[in-house]
Amino acid sequence: MAVYEQKQALEAPSSTKGAIHWIKENLFSSPLNTIMTLMGFGFLYIIIPPLLQWAYFDANFVGTTREQCTGDGACWVFIKMKMDMFLYGFYPETELWRLKAIVIMFVALVIGLRFIKSGKVKFGIVFSYFIISLILTAGGIFGLESVPTDKWGGLMLTIVVASVGIVFSFPIGIIVAFGRQSNLPIIRSVCVTYVEMIRGVPLITILFMSSVILPLFFPEGISFDKLLRALIGITLFQAAYVAENIRGGLQAIPKGQYEAADAIGLSYWQKMLLVILPQALKVAIPNLAGAFISLFQDTTLVLIIGLFDLLAMVRITAADSHWLGMETEGYVFVTVIFWAFCYGMSRYSNKLEKQFDTNLK
Repeated sequence: MAVYEQKQALEAPSSTKGAIHWIKENLFSSPLNTIMTLMGFGFLYIIIPPLLQWAYFDANFVGTTREQCTGDGACWVFIKMKMDMFLYGFYPETELWRLKAIVIMFVALVIGLRFIKSGKVKFGIVFSYFIISLILTAGGIFGLESVPTDKWGGLMLTIVVASVGIVFSFPIGIIVAFGRQSNLPIIRSVCVTYVEMIRGVPLITILFMSSVILPLFFPEGISFDKLLRALIGITLFQAAYVAENIRGGLQAIPKGQYEAADAIGLSYWQKMLLVILPQALKVAIPNLAGAFISLFQDTTLVLIIGLFDLLAMVRITAADSHWLGMETEGYVFVTVIFWAFCYGMSRYSNKLEKQFDTNLK
């Protein structure tokens, strides 16, 4: 015991000296650095105390009505009372068990995949999960009540739009990236034209085109659901950026990898799918993560075509005559939700980078 206490006594000054050294080297290493550090601390002092005072110390957490929110702090009672709308939009209350079951299955899926080694089995389970989730959400079969997409909203709609955009844009982007690398002029020209046209216009334009112009190309009497049209537009838009990110990864692969694959007699598709593409995806992980995070944030644009995502629910709930003036609390809540999802995606991409060691050697 005495030896342990002596060791702790010796290590404490050492750790303190290390912290002081780090502060000197990173915060006060030069006059300019010192000024910037003091300005940063001053800015935090101006911002953080009033924010904490409003969001926590003077906030109201208990109650059921606007009248029970007293003082100058935030009224988190509004968020509590409107939570279902923020999460599920106008989804029927009697059918919310289906969405909650999807969340429970997702948690079980994430935990269960850790114990499964086979890639084919993992793919089959994930694919089955998406099919079951679609059936539970939309209904209409197996005795489930059909819930039209105009009832979908809130965080659920945001996740649906982002998930579909990410899942389906990824394989399309790979195909387009291969097409841009093709030696066939026609295929290469089509892929280049597609990418440059999509990247030359904002997403809001694509959403308008998919919602208004796309139905004009189909025969009379054939119509697509508004959400489906938005998903098609977002997927095609995102696929162009995914293709460019993957193409950058393909160009980063040394020529020796191509020559080695040719030397062992692999066909073109065997070479690209088994040798080149896995390495290209490793290199492209940071850019792909950035593109998918941007897509998750851009889902808020679906409000333009009449779909009510998480951000749109702030305006709708704050327009309630019983909760007028609660926009600030709503926007703060949505900001935290978006930050949590985007930060989680960023951390997961960092984990993948370390797991697959993106540095080619």
